[in-house]
Amino acid sequence: MRFEVSIAQEIWSAKYRFTGNESDPGDVDFTDTARRVAKAAAQAESETDRAGWETRFYEAIESLRFIPAGRILAGAGTGRAVTLFNCFVMGTIPDSLEGIFEHLKQAALTMQQGGGVGMDFSTIRPRGAEVKGVGSDASGPLSFMDCWDAMCRTVHSAGARRGAMMGCLRIDHPDIEEFIDVKRQPERMRNFNLSVLVTDAFMEALDSDADWPLVFGGEIYRTVSARQLWDRLMQATYDVAEPGVIFVDRVNALNNLAHCETISASNPCGEQMLPPYGACLLGSINLAALVERPFEEDARLDLDALGDLTATAIRLLDNVIDISRYPLAEQEAEAKAKRRIGLGITGLADALLYCGAAYGSEDAVGLLEQWLGTIRTASYRASAELAGEKGAFPLYDPAMLERPNIMALDDDTRELVAVNGLRNGCLTSIAPTGTTSLLAGNVSSGIEPVFAYSYQRRILNPDGFARHEAVEDEALRQWRALRGDEEPPTELFVSAQSLSPADHVAMQACAQALIDSSISKTVNVPEDIAFADFQEVYREGYARGCKGLTTYRPNAVTGSVLSVTPPAEKESEKPTELAPPKREEKLEGTTYKLKWPESAHALYVTINDVGDGERKRPFEICINSKNMDHYAWTLALTRMISAVFRRGGDVSFVAEELKAVFDPRGGAWVTGRFVPSLLAAIGDIIERHMAQYAPAQLDLPIETSPQPGTSFTAAPSGPCCPQCGVPGMIREEGCNKCLSCGFSKCG
Repeated sequence: MRFEVSIAQEIWSAKYRFTGNESDPGDVDFTDTARRVAKAAAQAESETDRAGWETRFYEAIESLRFIPAGRILAGAGTGRAVTLFNCFVMGTIPDSLEGIFEHLKQAALTMQQGGGVGMDFSTIRPRGAEVKGVGSDASGPLSFMDCWDAMCRTVHSAGARRGAMMGCLRIDHPDIEEFIDVKRQPERMRNFNLSVLVTDAFMEALDSDADWPLVFGGEIYRTVSARQLWDRLMQATYDVAEPGVIFVDRVNALNNLAHCETISASNPCGEQMLPPYGACLLGSINLAALVERPFEEDARLDLDALGDLTATAIRLLDNVIDISRYPLAEQEAEAKAKRRIGLGITGLADALLYCGAAYGSEDAVGLLEQWLGTIRTASYRASAELAGEKGAFPLYDPAMLERPNIMALDDDTRELVAVNGLRNGCLTSIAPTGTTSLLAGNVSSGIEPVFAYSYQRRILNPDGFARHEAVEDEALRQWRALRGDEEPPTELFVSAQSLSPADHVAMQACAQALIDSSISKTVNVPEDIAFADFQEVYREGYARGCKGLTTYRPNAVTGSVLSVTPPAEKESEKPTELAPPKREEKLEGTTYKLKWPESAHALYVTINDVGDGERKRPFEICINSKNMDHYAWTLALTRMISAVFRRGGDVSFVAEELKAVFDPRGGAWVTGRFVPSLLAAIGDIIERHMAQYAPAQLDLPIETSPQPGTSFTAAPSGPCCPQCGVPGMIREEGCNKCLSCGFSKCG
């Protein structure tokens, strides 16, 4: 296929193109990628059927109507030692030092192969609890989460793609308050998404304003007010966008596989709540590609094509279970015993626009129900037919016919399931599709509304100079192709920022009723939302059947969203450059002495700050030493770091990256602890210096000149991307993502 926009070409080349090896020339274009993936998936078919299914798989992928998840696109058919599964939940963590670090190793091996991981840390005894046999007190689950955080940073620094992790803790764990507040500390848990496992019993205690016991191992450690604990959770989420909330009892009550598993953790983005060693295999149907006659009075999504495409996608994903590598034997056994897959959607908001329905409206809810209902029926029918052909999954139990998701099927489909069983234990999920939606021409992402209809990407050319390129949402591009200069109707072209929280929750709740697993979605709320109204978003989500909720409120801690330029400001299409602030003649700062054992002379690290007494941030760094051996690299280092500091935003990643540097000659003991390199020691100093700021001061939004353009054009004004350094990170699908380079914290 031919990409219609250059961003799709760039995303394909950077993330999904196989560049080849000695025996394989690799992918020349996306057509080669589609053919490679289709051929690999078809290897699970019999020799007589293989060619036919390879053709069907290829047609679905090449047309970008079905988009396998990124791990499949990048890894299938390449021979690389990587997994094709996106994410895993690790095994139950034992409450012993040996067991904890064995599971840390398992997580590292999983992330090394490209899989994100989720863990439930509720099984680790609370801080201060007695450790029998050694005469000491336990350090608690958060201290061990710091080990996972450091591991994730280290695995990434060793060359793997950026890791993604989810850390969960039960609402009744004695350390829950510390867990709720930990993201207020800017130096901790930078590689984690966090979620609290909220039980039905807690929600009942909240409704009755009762006390709530904090329990571990059957022992009540303390009793707190359920209302005060909830307020604390909501305040943290209001202030720093984490932790998220997972209604864990509902997850288990609605699980198809409740007869053979208990779920207590989620993958990094929340769309797959999984049992110990559970894995999620993902792919998305591009709804926007199936709409006939976009923006016409009789526009409609072809339901027959949707049903056929769903059946093809189910078969392809089922085949990937058999051709994938697995980081751990336990993960392979779990995946093949239940054959869980997660078929989802992308391009929903654009498809709704094509059909004249504004996201969040009653019409949109009705269409979403119709489309997802078609996918659900076609999925179960395809899985039942596969079971008749290849056999049901090993742990299939006829009692599954009484599970809520299967009871809701039509009689014909349920009868087919009763006769054949099911090939797959769970079938549907709605995952983040950040870069794959860009691959499809910048269609709207996953189940989310459009975040920005038009914005400027800053692209670094091979010669080192940057250029700006306009990026438009697929629906806006189609509108302009069909209607020319006619202004898009604002009542139809709504965005994530213009919608009410109730609109977001209505769409998520509608989808959840038709989805086996869960949904990765962010409920965007306005910055000035009252705290009581913010809390009500979570109560409403629970009341309407959601399995979990993640919100995003722009503020000084999490950064602002993209700013939208009013129409009156449109003067030119020429992009504006982001200029760093000028240096004042006098700055205040702190100088730190660093004595490195291998050096005869100490290094003196000075960090200067800007801002008033209440709001400060680092502006520049200087390193001085009598040892001239360090001169060249310290000068280069300080100039680069200072350039990052001056542009503002969330600069804490500088310390993280330096601390992850290992010296092949070995590290040294500094102030009573081991530091892997001199650069890591400098990173420690930067981290300690930034810890003096209030959390809200680290992610100060960057002030930029207004971005010329229409009311649908956005200019970046949020935290800097840790990958490309461009400001304007947004929160969507439960993940931090960059509109400039496509980076997503969730991998």
